[in-house]
Amino acid sequence: MQVKTTVKVLLLTVFLSAAIAARAHHSFSAVFDAESPVKVSGTVTKVEWMNPHAWFYVDVEDEDGAVVNWAFELGSPNGLRRRGWSRDTVKVGDVISISGYRARDGSNRGNVASITLADGIELTGNSTRYK
Repeated sequence: MQVKTTVKVLLLTVFLSAAIAARAHHSFSAVFDAESPVKVSGTVTKVEWMNPHAWFYVDVEDEDGAVVNWAFELGSPNGLRRRGWSRDTVKVGDVISISGYRARDGSNRGNVASITLADGIELTGNSTRYK
């Protein structure tokens, strides 16, 4: 009898954990606006290579000459590797150009469609828009 109860509790814990993890992950359209494309160029200030999405941060000069930090979401590190990325593809100090989609809330965040490195190489961002 105690074995059945232990198994039930274990299964309930697994299902609840999976539900919480699924809820924490978002769809593209919940956060980003496909009707609001953004193109910026700037200097990378930070790179976060982690699941479920890699992120990088870029200092961009706005129309008034002020420097604004943008945050850009990429796909998962595994998906990026399949598209030619490595952990060192984008490094702090690199100057890059980004094409993507702006956050729905109008903040300086975006989802990367593609980036162009200083040497002209273009890579896709493994965007969640196409999943």
